[in-house]
Amino acid sequence: MIDPKQFADRFPGDFVFGVATASFQIEGASKEDGRKPSIWDAFCAMPGRVYGRHNGEVACDHYHRWEQDLDMMKEMGASAYRFSIAWPRIIPEGTGRINEAGLDFYDKLVDGLQARGIKAYATLYHWDLPLALMGEGGWTGRSTAYAFQRYAKVVMARLGDRLDAVATFNEPWCSVWLSHLYGIHAPGEKNMDAALHALHYTNLAHGLGLDAIRQVAPQVPAGIVLNAHEVIAGSDSEADKAAAERAFQFHNGVFFDPIINGHYPDDFMSALGDRMPVIEDGDLEVISQKIDWWGLNYYTPMRVADDPTPGAEFPATAGAPPVSKVKTDIGWEVYAPALKSLVKGLYDRYDLPECYITENGACYNMGPEGGEVNDQPRLDYYVEHLGMVADLIQEGIPMRGYFAWSLMDNFEWAEGYRMRFGLVYVDYETQERIIKKSGKWYSALASEFPKGNHRSSEPA
Repeated sequence: MIDPKQFADRFPGDFVFGVATASFQIEGASKEDGRKPSIWDAFCAMPGRVYGRHNGEVACDHYHRWEQDLDMMKEMGASAYRFSIAWPRIIPEGTGRINEAGLDFYDKLVDGLQARGIKAYATLYHWDLPLALMGEGGWTGRSTAYAFQRYAKVVMARLGDRLDAVATFNEPWCSVWLSHLYGIHAPGEKNMDAALHALHYTNLAHGLGLDAIRQVAPQVPAGIVLNAHEVIAGSDSEADKAAAERAFQFHNGVFFDPIINGHYPDDFMSALGDRMPVIEDGDLEVISQKIDWWGLNYYTPMRVADDPTPGAEFPATAGAPPVSKVKTDIGWEVYAPALKSLVKGLYDRYDLPECYITENGACYNMGPEGGEVNDQPRLDYYVEHLGMVADLIQEGIPMRGYFAWSLMDNFEWAEGYRMRFGLVYVDYETQERIIKKSGKWYSALASEFPKGNHRSSEPA
């Protein structure tokens, strides 16, 4: 096994090693202290949507166990914690009354991080939209973008003085395409027109959210977290290469192009522009305000081939077979080189600010034996992917930190509790936490930081 102390030498001394979670996945207490339902509470209650009809009512009970969880994080050497804030706790109906008890919870959490010397990286939206906003169409309604702007203002007014960074959205690809086109995530729509409306209004909400952050807490570095896909053509044929470019525009460009360059991708607009909602004057200026940083969530590559079916809807692609024989327990191909080629390709294509890997990790479901969890495949995954991050730093890409997904096993969305991504094992019956083999290794690495070999100069 690679020695974490030696491995640490591949990273600059001020590199951030953190852990990540999300509110709905860990907090539980879904009916306490004024919280109202989110779209995920409703989705979990519908038969056939979530494995075993699992739900977020208890989850990891973090809402009540946050102090012991922060102590565990400190013990594990994490220098930063990426967490999300539950909109239904702060403004339970999405608009209207502010719930002080919800703000109090995050107040305590952020103070607790500060007291333990752990940096606070907050995400404003990680998919738990207040259910009441579905009355306005949810993300398919323009008014939701303005509701988000107000929510961002309320949160930043309360917490902004103690946050080290903030992201507007986590993986809008999921809350747009998975939620409105593929029907896999809440609210479970399968409609391209709905998805295109959700796309533009989510992008608009990101820009309005940046506005809010900069009005209220301009000192906090603000960005967005994207699960950009490394789209790899299934063959060298011209048809497959063209399919890969279409897939890039559809899965990545629809976020990066408006946010970084102020317009939607050309081929995408030629194919689907007439079905987009009205893009009002000024929208693209709002969306393309400069971000201070961006986060990348990476797990697995996307391999595509051309879909030759006449009249196939853009991006007109089909899946292509994996190259690596290694798969995680959720069925995702393990292929670390795609992380490196993805980041390099994005920096070649866009003028991007500094980057954090905001999620990276692997689903392996082994449990405790004799009080230990031997999850060697997960440890191997971390070593391979962190090696790619070290290579990127060596090549001059401004990589600033890495957040392991996840601190602990949790509610894995449509997969319920059957899929485990944690560095820490959670027994959902007793809420016992057991640090896995991968968690111990990651702790040893993270505990080396910050250390003396800081960068001598920042890139211009």
